[in-house]
Amino acid sequence: MCARFTLILTPNGYALVYDFDTAFVTEVMVPRYNVAPTQNVAVVSDPETRRVQWMRWGLIPSWAKDPSIGNKMINARCETLAEKPSFRNAFQKRRCLILADGFYEWQQIPNGRSVPYYFTLKDHSPFVFAGLWESWNSPAGQPLQTCTIITCPPNELVAPIHDRMPVILNRQAADNWIGQTSSPQLQALLSAYPANQMQRVQVGPKVNNPAIESPDLIFPEQTLF
Repeated sequence: MCARFTLILTPNGYALVYDFDTAFVTEVMVPRYNVAPTQNVAVVSDPETRRVQWMRWGLIPSWAKDPSIGNKMINARCETLAEKPSFRNAFQKRRCLILADGFYEWQQIPNGRSVPYYFTLKDHSPFVFAGLWESWNSPAGQPLQTCTIITCPPNELVAPIHDRMPVILNRQAADNWIGQTSSPQLQALLSAYPANQMQRVQVGPKVNNPAIESPDLIFPEQTLF
């Protein structure tokens, strides 16, 4: 699963690589070293305007009576998007791109501890996760837009650490993800990013606490002591 990621780079980077309109978020977008579920994340859902907007991480289906369901729906498995009631409608009609530049996964080791690792692209460029989004109305009629990150089986770099990884999309795949309508074509986009274009580093346990936000979260563990 993907339960934590980073959004450190400036909006200009995403404007250059993905041709996004970042005007709405430029003044309020600050470096994030520990983005966690239920927090607001930067999302693009409209293939025409390509405008970056904020949505809450943790998808709440439009039919849900209790918004707390979103706390459990931070990820959607690519293999079952077309089947699960919570995701199938969004898979057809409400796909999105979630801005990021790194993500964390935890390795379970024999003594029961979980060891965090930080994954980025080798060139440290910005990227996007494939996602789905929904608009949910509260009992008072207030709309809330939420999203989920799609995961897939891992590549060779992630596999020793975790059995899932988020789907990362390059520019062409990102354009197709929010612009296509054919299910087979969409499903073909949901595969692991090439391992030879990524890197990982073991980081310290401070990242376990979602309340902590600091640049040293992404430092290699051995440099912290």
